Amino acid sequence: MEFLNNHLLSLILFTPTIAALILLFLPSKEFALLRWSALSASLIPLGLTIYLWNSFVPDQAGFQFQESYLWYEAIHSTFHLGVDGISLSMVLLTTLLTPLALLASFKITDKVKAYFILFLLLETGMLGVFLALDLLIFFVFWEIGLVPMYFLINQWGSANREYASLKFIIYTMGGSLGLLLGIQMLGVLFGTYDLLALYQRWNALDSGSLLLGLPVHTVKTIAFWAFVIAFAVKVPIWPFHTWLPDAHTEAPTAGSMLLAGVLLKLGAYGFIRLVLPFYPLESKVFAGALAFLAVAAIVFGALSSYAQTDFKRLVAYSSVNHMGFVVLGVAAAGLSAGTTDAHLALNGAVLQMFNHGLSSAGMFFLVGVIYERTHTRNLNEYGGLFPLAPIYGGILIFTSMASLGLPGLNGFISEFLIVRGSYPVLTGYTAISMLGLFFTGAYILKGLRDVLQGPLNERWAHGEHKFTDVNLREILVMTPLMILMLVIGVAPAWILDVINKAVVALF
Repeated sequence: MEFLNNHLLSLILFTPTIAALILLFLPSKEFALLRWSALSASLIPLGLTIYLWNSFVPDQAGFQFQESYLWYEAIHSTFHLGVDGISLSMVLLTTLLTPLALLASFKITDKVKAYFILFLLLETGMLGVFLALDLLIFFVFWEIGLVPMYFLINQWGSANREYASLKFIIYTMGGSLGLLLGIQMLGVLFGTYDLLALYQRWNALDSGSLLLGLPVHTVKTIAFWAFVIAFAVKVPIWPFHTWLPDAHTEAPTAGSMLLAGVLLKLGAYGFIRLVLPFYPLESKVFAGALAFLAVAAIVFGALSSYAQTDFKRLVAYSSVNHMGFVVLGVAAAGLSAGTTDAHLALNGAVLQMFNHGLSSAGMFFLVGVIYERTHTRNLNEYGGLFPLAPIYGGILIFTSMASLGLPGLNGFISEFLIVRGSYPVLTGYTAISMLGLFFTGAYILKGLRDVLQGPLNERWAHGEHKFTDVNLREILVMTPLMILMLVIGVAPAWILDVINKAVVALF
């Protein structure tokens, strides 16, 4: 047990990679063996994360279950891992969605071994970002996560997959160049990449002194925007969002589940873990600019979503809309750091990251379910499907209402906290964001109307095209997501308590 506690984070992080290596030696034609092996292996990090959650002490300040190993002695970089309440919630989200995405992938028949290996490697890349307490390690895992997703889109995506995958990799890698330069600058200046040491030393610099021949404030401002742009592209917020609809539309269903469910959260996590602690003054000075970008994402994301006739693009633009609320919470926290408003906004932002992960993964899976049966995503070609598939219709309505923010479901709690924390300090921006919330309801109801309501499209009622209801495997994918949506909506204290203790301690 002592070994488990001392190496728990490493086991969670590298179990998927070990499983991927084992899959490499399994027969390529044994599809069932590959699928079940990958799924079984992905349940191990989930089980370890549940143990981590139960062993975590929310009242204990700082990072827990820390591990530190010498990695790159010449530049003083260590393999340093640790979790607090913020990163723990993201680790739980990642280890929960990965097995569900793998289960959703059981109908993949092309290059099955490579597909499941890439998914397991992607899980390690995502977990590494949330667990890293060394900036160089953080960046390594940040980039590692891009490679499997690029190939998943490029090899198993839809007709325009090459364009979408190239756009995805160019945007995200291009945005990360400034982040890399900023990290290297910090490492060279202070002789360490350790996050905890850099928090203290970077903020202890005298604002009136010179750094690299420039005033400290100027250097920090440049570095602030380098970090912000990298994370803004990943979230993504307007105007850095244009890669997202294409990537989502062309990605395989399970790829979209993890892209929206976890990969977008890496950018939001970067804002909370790096931007706010490293640049408290700049976060306050430029809070209005961040709020403007966030509100633009909320409003334009909702309007763009409403304008879509492609079901998957509708859900893709909804991610821009929902993640805009996270950045609005971050902007409010930067402006009012140390106050109750900041704590409320950040609690809402972190919970919104978790909640959006659940609802967006569910929505993309449900789009995939209907696409498998109809081979179209055009909303105008559906219509009146509820009588043919009442279970699918009920699940779609439930998940859509969670995404909408219906009271009693998870989306309401997080968006309410963000709005409550933001309104006193960013009143005008928060008021404008309500326009986005209004159109959120409009595009959700439009999607439900076009798919389930109205006259039945007879094309799906008879013959080989007859629309069938969800099967057991598809229900198993959605059940954990729906349970969590309801539990968090009715009794959110179990997760909010963990998040809040970390937020209050840090900000």
